[in-house]
Amino acid sequence: MFRLGLIVNPVAGMGGRVGLKGTDGAESLARARELGAMPLAPARAGQALGVLLPALDSIRLLTCPGAMGEAAAVACGLSCETVDLRPGAETGPDDTKAAARMMADRGVDLLLFAGGDGTARDIADAVGERIPCLGIPAGVKIHSAVFASTPLHAGELALALARGKRPRLHLAEVMDIDEEAFRGGEVRSRLYGYLSVPGDRRRMQGQKAGTPKSEKAMQEAIAHDILERLSPDVLALVGPGSTTRELKRLLGREGTLLGVDAFKGGRLVGEDCNERRLLELIALEPGGNVRIVVTPIGGQGFLFGRGNQQFSPEVLRRADREGIWIASTQGKLAALGGSPLKIDTGDPVLDRELMGYYKAVTGYHESVMVRVEA
Repeated sequence: MFRLGLIVNPVAGMGGRVGLKGTDGAESLARARELGAMPLAPARAGQALGVLLPALDSIRLLTCPGAMGEAAAVACGLSCETVDLRPGAETGPDDTKAAARMMADRGVDLLLFAGGDGTARDIADAVGERIPCLGIPAGVKIHSAVFASTPLHAGELALALARGKRPRLHLAEVMDIDEEAFRGGEVRSRLYGYLSVPGDRRRMQGQKAGTPKSEKAMQEAIAHDILERLSPDVLALVGPGSTTRELKRLLGREGTLLGVDAFKGGRLVGEDCNERRLLELIALEPGGNVRIVVTPIGGQGFLFGRGNQQFSPEVLRRADREGIWIASTQGKLAALGGSPLKIDTGDPVLDRELMGYYKAVTGYHESVMVRVEA
């Protein structure tokens, strides 16, 4: 019998669509709720668990009471046993750490956890390299290399293990950032530890990598190319990143390095927009009049679902596929080693619809075709 542990951080990722760039700390979580944020992690855990249904007879699931795992398991039709944990109304890092230690002591064969970098950091603090772990991506900032690319990929890896496959395990980095600095447009990332995770290049995401300063001239060339092709009457929603920030500067504003800004007719019409504001702006436009300009995350290749959850499934559907423009330096693409760009919007159906080939602007009047997969 395969012993599977499951921990869900029920508040992970709530700040993404409302533009808060994280929910670490009570104040940030309260602000997210004021803005209408809804829990996303339980549903993403459910996507992973749904993949395990064909192997129900060979899995013994050990999880946490209520929203920290039990609710997601029951919703998927999985029977489970809960650890002796009594979290309060608001769960926190201490609950995650206690649960992880209990599951390690019970000898789980794999510990699945749904959350972001903060959750990964708590798991690393609690169990270190004692047991195999695997993250279900459910946070806003997911820089660590301990997460599967999507919840479905997490489920596939867990299913393979439950069926007796023993993939190579390796130590992967747990990274986290200073959220206060992040909200102010500065990335301060540091290594906090390691977890033992499955080695699967296709299903696991890599660690986020920064853009070298030497690529600034190329970023400026990309920005000039895109600016030439942007019609003044088009609504341009420009995503986060150092490459897209050069376009924001050409449009006359510094913009937000880590947020989504909206431009039309040479004017800034929305700064650091959340999902609600993007939908309001799109509603004012005729069909086909919206462009979403994004750059992939260095080292990971994600276009959507990492640090830009403001581009929610609803936003992307209203903007349509033809309006997605990709900006990337050749160096960033080369660093992916031939791997496709990735999307993880939270809606597997939409992810499949967005898969395919796109033109990526790589310089002034220079572009390449890139493959995008979920």
